[in-house]
Amino acid sequence: MNNEINNYNDQLNSVDAEICRLLMASINKNLEGADSKIWHRHPVWFIDGNPIVGYSKLKNYVRLLFWSGQSFEEDSLISEGKFKAAELRFTHPDEIDFDLLKRILEKSIHIQWDYKNIVKRKGQLLRLK
Repeated sequence: MNNEINNYNDQLNSVDAEICRLLMASINKNLEGADSKIWHRHPVWFIDGNPIVGYSKLKNYVRLLFWSGQSFEEDSLISEGKFKAAELRFTHPDEIDFDLLKRILEKSIHIQWDYKNIVKRKGQLLRLK
């Protein structure tokens, strides 16, 4: 358990905190061995130093962001930004589809873009694995 992430969750209102606790538990279960920390003020999980998934409380929802999500071929994911990220959005714990989340987390292990070295490569992303 990561105390920094628990503290992040504890600062949210009860509904958002419950969403984040459920997401954290599912991520920890399905990404065994991944490192987690508060990164840019939000909980993020890493595999070999590469960001994989993280969540943040935005104005109207909790966003679950997958750094390589646009490559997962999942209709439920919403493209985010100019690179390969995609997200899911939640306003209530009942909206979390744990089977979908497990499937996407499994894909995130095998389908990764190298965000760890994006600055060194001057914005160019390369596919890992």
